[in-house]
Amino acid sequence: MSLVALNSLNFFMADVRDGLGPFLGVYLQEKGWGPQDIGLVMTVGGLAGMVATTPLGALVDLTRFKRAAMIVASVAIIAATLTMLYVPSLSITIGAQIVQGVAGAVIAPAIAAITLGLVRQAGFAQQLGRNEAFNHGGNMFAALAGGALGYVFGLQAVFWFMTAMAVGAMAAALMIPADAIDHEAARGCEADDAEAREGSGWRMLLTSAPLGIMALVMMLFHLGNGAMLPLLGQSMVASGQGDPSTATALTVVVAQLTMIPMALLAARLAQSRGYGLVIVLALLALPLRGLIAASFSGFWVLVPVQILDGVGAGLLGVALPGLVASILRGTGHFNVGLGAVMTVQGIGASLSPTLGGWVAQSWGYGAAFMTLGGVAAVALAVWLVATMVFDGAWAGRPRAEGPVAAAG
Repeated sequence: MSLVALNSLNFFMADVRDGLGPFLGVYLQEKGWGPQDIGLVMTVGGLAGMVATTPLGALVDLTRFKRAAMIVASVAIIAATLTMLYVPSLSITIGAQIVQGVAGAVIAPAIAAITLGLVRQAGFAQQLGRNEAFNHGGNMFAALAGGALGYVFGLQAVFWFMTAMAVGAMAAALMIPADAIDHEAARGCEADDAEAREGSGWRMLLTSAPLGIMALVMMLFHLGNGAMLPLLGQSMVASGQGDPSTATALTVVVAQLTMIPMALLAARLAQSRGYGLVIVLALLALPLRGLIAASFSGFWVLVPVQILDGVGAGLLGVALPGLVASILRGTGHFNVGLGAVMTVQGIGASLSPTLGGWVAQSWGYGAAFMTLGGVAAVALAVWLVATMVFDGAWAGRPRAEGPVAAAG
């Protein structure tokens, strides 16, 4: 029953965790906003989430009310979403995006903690694959329903649909029995590890070389990845290629449909070959995606572009929390470590719309796609060099028992 509820939580929370995504950009574009203002709004929300993620990860480590954290976050996101719908001015939208960014920042570490608390380390990689599969299934369902509702009733219907998904997420969180979550396991503690409970999470963040490498690579990846889907949708609208709701929904559906098998494959590869291989495969997809988006035009170019998006995101969705849990096993600071990596990657994700929007407005969408793909190629180079220079054993196959050293 607990895992069924967890799967349902991942399904419903999919549309809530990431906000309105490309639908917001298209909605604001229809209201007469330019690429730079749209990029600015998305950047501000991302920066707010970035600042909040690490302390919220520490809070998730400490609190025994993880389900309540999910519910509070959902209520805040509903309020921000409806505010953006009915008062789409620049200042109000920026404020709503800040609220949404902060609320969304607690969701990923809370779900990871609940998962680890339910299945422990031994079942973590496998359940991460299921989490991501249900998450992407929820995103695909939301995109299809949002596209259909937007086509029939206008883009404002997408805002109300996300509100309904948030209500479903709150119900799923309440279905997880509170006593089924092992809160010590949820923070990465081994049994009777008193030293882990007393150690400093902040010191761990500063001394773990593997964690620092992960954070830098994720920052570069998301700097290249964050703006690519919104810009793809905006480029189609700008060139008059199809209905904006349908085009935006299709970009999401193609990616999410690919992410489902990729998440399950990532879990299997992580168990047999290690998380390091999963990360390399994910990083390879994004430069190729940018090259294709820049080199070809037409409505159907979104198919290969978004398939590659699904490959990269589907693999990393499993590899990131899995590898952080492996690196920090036995420390008792899994969620603050995951929050720290997500904070740093949030720098890249929040700056990506500004970078992409500025390049698109100055030199065109093709140049923007090439720039974003080039940043991702740098991420791959950093990962390969770092794992050769440092001992890359921490990126290998997860071990069933025993701690993995956190300090490099």
